[in-house]
Amino acid sequence: MASSLTKDSVRPGTPGSEKTFFGHPRGLATLFMTEMWERFSYYGMKALLPLYLVAPGGLHLSAATATAIYSVYLSLVYLLALPGGWFADRVLGPRRTVAVAGFVIMLGHLTLALPSSGTFFAGLGLVAIGSGLLKANISTMVGHLYDGPDDARRDGGFTLFYIGINLGAFAAPLVIGTVGENVNWHLGFALAALGMALGLGQYLLGGRHLSERSKDVPTPLSAAEKSATLRKSALWAAVAVVFYAVVGFSGVYTLNWLLVPITVAGLVIPVLVITRIKRDKELDHAEQSRMTAYIWFFVAAAVFWMIYDQGGSTLSLFAESSANNTIFGWDFPVSWYQSVNPVMIMALAPVFAWMWLALNRRGKEPGTAVKFASGLILVGASFFLFLAPLAIAGGGHRAAAMWLVAIYFVQTVGELTLSPVGLSVTTKMAPARYASQMMGVWFLAVTAGDATTGLLSIAGVDLDKTAVVALEAALAALAGFAVWMYRGKVKRLMGDVR
Repeated sequence: MASSLTKDSVRPGTPGSEKTFFGHPRGLATLFMTEMWERFSYYGMKALLPLYLVAPGGLHLSAATATAIYSVYLSLVYLLALPGGWFADRVLGPRRTVAVAGFVIMLGHLTLALPSSGTFFAGLGLVAIGSGLLKANISTMVGHLYDGPDDARRDGGFTLFYIGINLGAFAAPLVIGTVGENVNWHLGFALAALGMALGLGQYLLGGRHLSERSKDVPTPLSAAEKSATLRKSALWAAVAVVFYAVVGFSGVYTLNWLLVPITVAGLVIPVLVITRIKRDKELDHAEQSRMTAYIWFFVAAAVFWMIYDQGGSTLSLFAESSANNTIFGWDFPVSWYQSVNPVMIMALAPVFAWMWLALNRRGKEPGTAVKFASGLILVGASFFLFLAPLAIAGGGHRAAAMWLVAIYFVQTVGELTLSPVGLSVTTKMAPARYASQMMGVWFLAVTAGDATTGLLSIAGVDLDKTAVVALEAALAALAGFAVWMYRGKVKRLMGDVR
């Protein structure tokens, strides 16, 4: 429909403009494409990572160690989203922070492309740092494009943004995974660097369509705060260097000296951060109430991601060892399973966006708590379904590929009821003084879930055993039922946020 606004009344790309991208502000196209290429690089590397870790031509580690590294790496990526949000709030602002992040991610993938096990973990660290800087801030900028939390397009905008994520995630295993598995692992990592370079270039060219708010530094550091922050950072860095130097030269160092502290931090830091925000006396009563409601969503999301993210580790390694990876007699690379979820997201996300809007117009859209409960029950159901191929493999046969496809399908439906909604409700419920940081808090739920998986792997728990899978499935189903039972209380705590 034509806009009733004149060309001069609203600048293109600002909230309220009717020069749109599928009915949304034009800046969404810039963020859509940037996130698409960044996810291409990230998911390509992620699809290769567990397979490279266990491959004889890779690092040739055990499945348990590979799962631990994979889970700890994911935990670290999302853990660093919090300081990434803080850095934008206090130092550079979201727009410049995302530009820096893109460069660091590209450098990390180039480091992974070097044929040396010594540089491999350094490359993972750089990708984790860059991803932490980018994740919270690019989602915050999507929120900036809309006219406050009551803009009816907001949930749909985040769903479209989610399509960009999954378009990149779909293509990545097909391109990067195929090259990495069939040609050369490190060439695959180099293609991930190319993807990030394309994303960074597109972001810099399309920045003029973004909201002016994305340039702001909401609470800039004073000179004294900058000096104190640099001193503390240098001190902690020195402590870490000295500690690991002593451990290394003493001859007792193992990989667990690195993995265990990160997993523990991934469980402790989310609790400390939420407690600190909840106790902030500068928050008014409404903000305090919303934070109490947010804790429900946070715990639910942590349980969800604990199971969901095993799609790239437990399920992928199961496919490598125990599945018949063929379609109509044609063998395909194991990494291609990681394209199943994103292609289903792209097919179903528009349906969900339309469905939420249609139900909203009729006054029948489910509340956020009901959507979260549905996501938990569905991800639990996916692991109940996993019991079938586990039984087939236990009988000495290879499970059909379609069992795994079915598991990913159920997880995808659960993801669509929880993840885009979680991103949106986080921007709506965030206290003003924690704008970018609250998106980092949302990602800490992923940290907690993946840290739990990592800790279980480090402790020697075999995550593809029937009893463990059944226990995780039951935990998710019970958590979903609890959220549904207390949905009325959560709705009251949310106040005027819907």
